[in-house]
Amino acid sequence: MTIVPRWEWRTFGESFAGAEQRLAALSPESVRESDELYLLSTAADDSVKVRDELLDVKQLEQVSDDGLEQWRPVLKAPFPLSAATVDSVLAALHASPPPQGRSAYTLDELVEEVVRPSRQLAAVAVHKRRAHYTVSGCMAELTDVLFDPNFARNHYIFASAWEGTPFTASYRRAQARGWSTSEIACGHDVMLDDPEALTAELLGAAGAAGPVESVIRIEPPLPH
Repeated sequence: MTIVPRWEWRTFGESFAGAEQRLAALSPESVRESDELYLLSTAADDSVKVRDELLDVKQLEQVSDDGLEQWRPVLKAPFPLSAATVDSVLAALHASPPPQGRSAYTLDELVEEVVRPSRQLAAVAVHKRRAHYTVSGCMAELTDVLFDPNFARNHYIFASAWEGTPFTASYRRAQARGWSTSEIACGHDVMLDDPEALTAELLGAAGAAGPVESVIRIEPPLPH
């Protein structure tokens, strides 16, 4: 079976104005709800998720100047996963293998023994409602995404005592976009000027709840 990398374009937000109105005028070809688990890494952009009891790994090949992303499916496997499969997943996430490995891993064992002990990995539960359309020959998808309420998304910490800071406008934009924000009265090197306050802010943000986010994804038709 030949695996063909596919091009996608997507955007995230709470609403999409004209694009969302255009899709709302159409009848979706299908609507599906699912509960999924994403395995995230601070060191990699590959997509690793669990849906319908299958582990699914996609590799980001390239991003065009227009923002189109080319993804290659590289793995789809049922649980329990073999140790070799887990090593492949961790390689995609640029993470080290577990020190004391098993011969096979259930989903719970993978999360509790491999993901959670790692400082660079996180397991994030997601609920999706996906509506599928065809627009001008392209597959289109409008997805409502509800994140695990224990997983913080966007939090902006403003170093308010830095005289002449160039980041005031960025701080205001973050507030306007609905991000959670906070201020620490120190200079730009927050981790050096006030590490205790920074630690407290990060721990607080990690426990903050996030709202529902929506995603529009467009897949151009494959060339003939």
